[in-house]
Amino acid sequence: MKKTIFIVLGVIGLLAVMLFSSFIGTYNSLQVLDESVNSSWSQVENQLQRRGDLIPNLVNTVKGYAKHEKDIFISVAESRSKLSGAIKSGNMKQISQAEGEMSGALSRLLAISENYPQLKADKVFINLQDELAGTENRISVARRDFNENVKVINSQIRVFPTNIIAGIIGIEKREYFEAEEAKKSSPNVQF
Repeated sequence: MKKTIFIVLGVIGLLAVMLFSSFIGTYNSLQVLDESVNSSWSQVENQLQRRGDLIPNLVNTVKGYAKHEKDIFISVAESRSKLSGAIKSGNMKQISQAEGEMSGALSRLLAISENYPQLKADKVFINLQDELAGTENRISVARRDFNENVKVINSQIRVFPTNIIAGIIGIEKREYFEAEEAKKSSPNVQF
């Protein structure tokens, strides 16, 4: 009888150790995934900040040639401010909307160069335009990496029993960084 009790207690103890080990492994895995999402979001913010830092130089260069294009300069400044505030808030929809507004304002700013041939030939302007194009590509890559990491953690926390552990430790579904609805449609080009 004593031998049977020891065997039952041993099996129960072994099961408890196995469950605890599984919990710890899942917990650690979720922490690593969560950190990957946070890290990739930091890269998105880093690239958005880089673009924000380039914009004043670009605006000042264009201002020298296009002094009467005041509305565009105001639009760029307002868009930059909205994006900065949205990033600080952490609200993904606000960030996406503000990022779309910033892209539109930059497009209008760069379109000015068509009216000023001297500006199009200015080396500082050309260099800033190249830097901005490179930064836009970096933003795109950082957004893609972020969304990939969000996909991994979101799919992981949806499976059993990880969803139970995620609920216990407070890891929730993350939002994707999505394009604004207006940016999803093809532009209408007319000649």
